Amino acid sequence: MHPMKESKAKILLVDDEPDILEIVSYNLKNEGYQVYTAENGEEAVKKAKKKKPDLVILDVMMPVMDGIEACEKMRKMPELDKTIITFLTARSEDYSMIAGFDAGADDYITKPIKPRVLVSKVKSLLRRNAAEKEGEDNTKKLGDLIIDRDQYKIFFKKKEIVLPRKEFELLSLLTTQPGKVYTREEILDVVWGNEVIVGGRTIDVHIRKLREKLGDKRFKTVKGVGYKYVQSK
Repeated sequence: MHPMKESKAKILLVDDEPDILEIVSYNLKNEGYQVYTAENGEEAVKKAKKKKPDLVILDVMMPVMDGIEACEKMRKMPELDKTIITFLTARSEDYSMIAGFDAGADDYITKPIKPRVLVSKVKSLLRRNAAEKEGEDNTKKLGDLIIDRDQYKIFFKKKEIVLPRKEFELLSLLTTQPGKVYTREEILDVVWGNEVIVGGRTIDVHIRKLREKLGDKRFKTVKGVGYKYVQSK
C-alpha cells in the first residue's frame, strides 16, 4: 500500500460551468476524495490557500481571473509547493496548454473527458504527488521485473532494458494494478493524452513490443475491451 491513501487526498476543482463541477465532483467523491470547488480563478486562489489541496484541476477560460493567472499565483505560494496543478483544456486550445506549462502547471486533461478516464488520470497524478511528498523511492518491484519511474528504467531478470518513453508509460500504467483490465480508451488518454491522435493499432504495436521484451504471458488481451498485466509467479 502507498503511504498516502488516495482516498484521503484533497482536490480543488475549478470551472465556471456548474454542470462540469457537479459531474466531476460526483465522480471524484465516489472515489473517496475530498473535493472542493470554485467557479473562477480568484475564488480558487483563496480556497487553495485555505484548504492546501493535493491536486488542483483548473479550467483555463474563466471570468474574474482566468486559470493561467490563478496558476501563476498559486505557484508563488510556499504552502502549495507540493500541490500538483493540472489544466482542463479543450482540444482546440493548444495555446492554453503551452501557456499553462509556462505558468507552472504539471499536466493537462483534455475536455470532454469521460468520468472513468478522468478518475484514472487523477489517481496517476496523486500517486506521483504522494511519492514526492514522502520522498519515496518511486520504484516498483513485480517479481523479476523492477520499474524505476523516476529514471525511466526497467530491470528484467537483473538486466537493464531501455524502453522508449511510450512503451515505458504503457508498462507503468498496466502494472499500476496487475490483473486490472485497462480499456483502450483509458490507455490512449493516460499514455498519449493530447498528443497527435493515434489509432487503436498504436496500442497493439506497443503491446507487441513489450511482449517481445518481457514475454507473451505477462500481457493479456481482453477482446473488445483492452489489456491487463498478469504478474508472473
